[in-house]
Amino acid sequence: MAHTHDHHDHDHHSHDHHDHAPAAVGAAGEPKLLFPGLQGFYNWAIPLSWAVVRFAAGFILFIHGIGKIQRGMTAQSAQLAKSMPIVEPLGNDFSMFLTFVELGGGICIMLGLFTRFFAAANAIEMAVLTFVVYWGNGFGWLNKGYEFTLMWGILLFAIALRGGGPYSLDRKLGKEL
Repeated sequence: MAHTHDHHDHDHHSHDHHDHAPAAVGAAGEPKLLFPGLQGFYNWAIPLSWAVVRFAAGFILFIHGIGKIQRGMTAQSAQLAKSMPIVEPLGNDFSMFLTFVELGGGICIMLGLFTRFFAAANAIEMAVLTFVVYWGNGFGWLNKGYEFTLMWGILLFAIALRGGGPYSLDRKLGKEL
């Protein structure tokens, strides 16, 4: 009988998955635990971990939004115009919009409500801050660089991709973006 090649066979030296012992994995492809007694804890903690990530990101945004309110929209607009002159014509309207995105979005991300929308909106804000405002200063945050806005932008992008997760109001409502 002639040997037929399918699209998985590249040559006679290709590796067959049956030639090697499978890696040690547990349930759902997870690596086996060094201390199996921790499985119960991880079963509880893993779904909760996404809520912790969401809460941390939302809380930081909320605090930044509070700072904008305390500063006042006129002072906030002047600060924005100094760092990004292109937004000066937008004035207080743009400052109010950013306050809503950060403060309202921060609350919603913490609660897991409209999570994808607000995480995406804040990720876009962080991208603008990273590439327009801070990029020219280099990486280090201590030199007003883009280090933290880049990290927060990537984190918020990941939250936008994942959504609210198991412990969220989005999940309770049964709908999300």
